[in-house]
Amino acid sequence: MAIGKDIRELREALLDLTGVLNRPQPDAALIEAAGVDLDRALFPLLARIERRGPLGIVELAELAGRDYSTVSRQIAKLEGLGLVARCPSPEDGRVRAATITDQGRVMTGALDAARQKIIEGLLADWEKDDVRDLARLLRKFADEALGWVKTL
Repeated sequence: MAIGKDIRELREALLDLTGVLNRPQPDAALIEAAGVDLDRALFPLLARIERRGPLGIVELAELAGRDYSTVSRQIAKLEGLGLVARCPSPEDGRVRAATITDQGRVMTGALDAARQKIIEGLLADWEKDDVRDLARLLRKFADEALGWVKTL
């Protein structure tokens, strides 16, 4: 069955990509290219808060695939650095949510610009339609995967 082979190839590509994203070297290179001083374990949380915040610790831990207690300590570090602030959650006032500060937004802007240059370099030889298709299909797949995880 052809689709079985395609799914196996997709799974292998996702495993390879996850391996690349979980290595410390790309994170360190991104931080260096952005010219920021930030522990590499903190910037994925900062980026998620900037894009989806305000976020409670439990939701952020689920999005990041990390343990709640680890994320709680990391948010305390980001708060201590002035990159995030804690406020009552808009959905549940009993929950303190992390929200990006102006200083945090400046840092995520620098990280985004560096990431943009790196990805543009990786895709430099690609056709524009292929890049557009990749973005659309990857977003569609990610949304399906996030929806599926929420049902577990």
